[in-house]
Amino acid sequence: MNPLAIELNRQIKRISPSAFECLSEIGKHMYFPLGILSQSADARERAHKYNATIGIALERHRPMHLNVTKKFFRNLSPEEIYTYAPPEGLPELRRLWKEKLYRTNPSLTGKSISNPIVTSALTHGLCVVADLFVDRGDTIVAPDKMWGVYGLNFTTRKGARIVTFPMFNADGRFNLTDFARLLEAESGKNDKLISILSFPNNPTGYTPTVAEARELYRIVKEQAGKGTKIVTLSDDAYFGLFYEDSVKESLFSGFCDLHENVLAIKLDGATKESFAWGFRTGFVTFGTKSNDSQMLYRALETKLKGLIRSTISSSNHPSQTIVEKILKDPEYDANLAEKFHILKRRALKLKQVLSQEKFKSAWDYYPFNSGYFMSLKLHQVDAEVLRNHLLDQYGIGTVSMDSTDLRIAFSCIEEEEIEDLVERIYRAVNELS
Repeated sequence: MNPLAIELNRQIKRISPSAFECLSEIGKHMYFPLGILSQSADARERAHKYNATIGIALERHRPMHLNVTKKFFRNLSPEEIYTYAPPEGLPELRRLWKEKLYRTNPSLTGKSISNPIVTSALTHGLCVVADLFVDRGDTIVAPDKMWGVYGLNFTTRKGARIVTFPMFNADGRFNLTDFARLLEAESGKNDKLISILSFPNNPTGYTPTVAEARELYRIVKEQAGKGTKIVTLSDDAYFGLFYEDSVKESLFSGFCDLHENVLAIKLDGATKESFAWGFRTGFVTFGTKSNDSQMLYRALETKLKGLIRSTISSSNHPSQTIVEKILKDPEYDANLAEKFHILKRRALKLKQVLSQEKFKSAWDYYPFNSGYFMSLKLHQVDAEVLRNHLLDQYGIGTVSMDSTDLRIAFSCIEEEEIEDLVERIYRAVNELS
């Protein structure tokens, strides 16, 4: 094992034995090399005459570039576009995102969290977090309504085992009873568990109420208190899009100082939060209860930097620059609020349309109060058959999640088009049944 990895492990184990035991074998071996990047950083501070370190080209002491590319970035300097961003991300962007986390999650006030590490959107964040904490045979606890990429990351890539519980109970509320039962059962078989919760949920568009969130914290804390090491992954891809009766902040806020045996991780990004999908700018943030959390976070951040360096080296610089600038823009909050209300009106309109009595024979719908999506639970037809029929006969695209569940992204549908969409889906169901 590299001496740098040994030293990071020593620091983590001294501060938080629980966090150390949560690391995967790759995580334990990971470090950030004192190679070209560290020597280049040293040169930036001390090479006052010539800096012949990092592999970029300069012209007249500025990043060399093609005019055919610069014309697309008229308001950015060459230094804000062409140079490599640090593996951990631009320092000012990380500071601004951390500031935003505290501002939009009031329950974080007074709590210690890490500096966010920049990833190439949330999917990449999920990938490097899986590398850091998931080994073959590890157990992931998740609701049965979940994003398909979890299977690719945890099962296909890492060889972990995903165990699920029904997300909703018979009353249409979040199924706290089965979550608690599953967590307790798996705690009896595993020293370490990874729990992943995505709110607003993809594919259902549900976010728990304040009371449900409190009970989730209680359940996790109870198992952690019995000695199980639990990594909580909060997939906050659609954070902020809370329309009705739900908690209005990330569950990370409650997990991040819940117990010494709980290591909380927040996965989020500008991708959906700032309506900048193609920018591929995400963040990973750590939180836990320890006596020296900042040193622990620095060690975990260093391992994460090593993983990023060993995969994509660093995330897109121009995208980071733009996200940094929009976070500082005085019009940002107003722009965000405008788009939020457009999506909220669509969600409420869809709920109003779906409440019509005539649709009850064709489907139920899972509770939704947030996010981009909602899902129908079909009574009469197979979801995949319906999906293809909608494409072939109506030119309508939907997503079949399994044999009964059909996901609709109302984020893509104008408010005035929603009723027509539902009517056409209903007509297609009747044609097939």
